[in-house]
Amino acid sequence: MERFFKSFVLLLCILLLSSCQEGGEAGDLFGQWRLVGHDTQYISFSGSLTLLRSTDEAEVMGNFQHVGDSLFIQCYSIEALPLDTAVVEVTFGFKPFNNIRLRVEDLNSDHLVLSKDGRIWSFYQY
Repeated sequence: MERFFKSFVLLLCILLLSSCQEGGEAGDLFGQWRLVGHDTQYISFSGSLTLLRSTDEAEVMGNFQHVGDSLFIQCYSIEALPLDTAVVEVTFGFKPFNNIRLRVEDLNSDHLVLSKDGRIWSFYQY
């Protein structure tokens, strides 16, 4: 029950912040993006918040900043669970957990391509 309550409070905070900011700093990143070829992996951007979600595993919140062709993400784990780190570093392949820097290769209203160290992630607006 306690875990449900924490998840509910976290979701409520995200919804309140995103509704107040109406996209805010997210710009063209605003919204929910699904990883191409993976029906369970999503990343969302609103204001300065991001949510990495694997419907098979868990959700991890963070802050992000989009500067030029770089995307910086700072992830946070409320309960410091190893699963949170696994979602970010293993499921998505974004490393390190709390200091991610990705290159924005392409960004338009329905397509987002990120890269790092020769690896490429393609997302589509969901």
